[in-house]
Amino acid sequence: MAGQETTLYSIKEGAAWITLNRPEARNALSAELVNEMYAHLTAANNDEEVRSIIITGAGTAFCSGADLKSPPGELVAGQQAITYPDLLDAILKSEKPVITAVNGPAFAGGIGLVAAADIAITTTEAIYSFSEVRIGVIPAVIAVVCIPKLGTHHAMKLFLTGERFNGADAEKMGLTHRAVTAEDLMSAVQEEIDMINLGGPLAVKEAKKLVRRISEISVAKGFEEAGPWSKRLFESEEGTEGMAAFREKRKPSWVKDGEG
Repeated sequence: MAGQETTLYSIKEGAAWITLNRPEARNALSAELVNEMYAHLTAANNDEEVRSIIITGAGTAFCSGADLKSPPGELVAGQQAITYPDLLDAILKSEKPVITAVNGPAFAGGIGLVAAADIAITTTEAIYSFSEVRIGVIPAVIAVVCIPKLGTHHAMKLFLTGERFNGADAEKMGLTHRAVTAEDLMSAVQEEIDMINLGGPLAVKEAKKLVRRISEISVAKGFEEAGPWSKRLFESEEGTEGMAAFREKRKPSWVKDGEG
């Protein structure tokens, strides 16, 4: 639709919401949409009030994959072209936890957004498919984030066949963390937001980096890096406050009244 924003951005109680807003195209990843998502992720990470980032879709779909008429990476009104790998990398490296609220079908590149997120909540009814082989291509880029979640066992069958599976299956295979009814999706996402808010902002940031880093290196290298990393957090202002709050049986300073 002419003049329509391809993404919506809002902040609610410390959570930044990025909504894919092309319902008429089942929220396909156009060049403009990917550029906007990247800009919103950057803004959320630069906002000290933001503790978590949520990605969801407008209408009945989450994301149908790349828009073949305007694929990610094309120049958009003179802006720097943001590629789809750029976007996935931004999600992986986001300092704030990224949660996907999968409200409907997620195909091809749309599944990449789910797999790149730190926490993924889906409706049980949502339909998924690695549909690339059906049009004579392969899910090469999203394989980077999907295979670590699915493992080679599930990935091989799904990549080869392009068969459809639902949100309940996605949870069982490890692609998502929770599958809930459509009516419960937003309350389930809010539960994750609330739990993140109970952690120290620095600790949450470092915990995400820790998981990403340790999964990339050897056991020996992991032990070598983990000790100093742990010591730095224990000696930080936040760590000192957290341990004091535990001893004094009170909430730490970053937990707002009514939380926890």
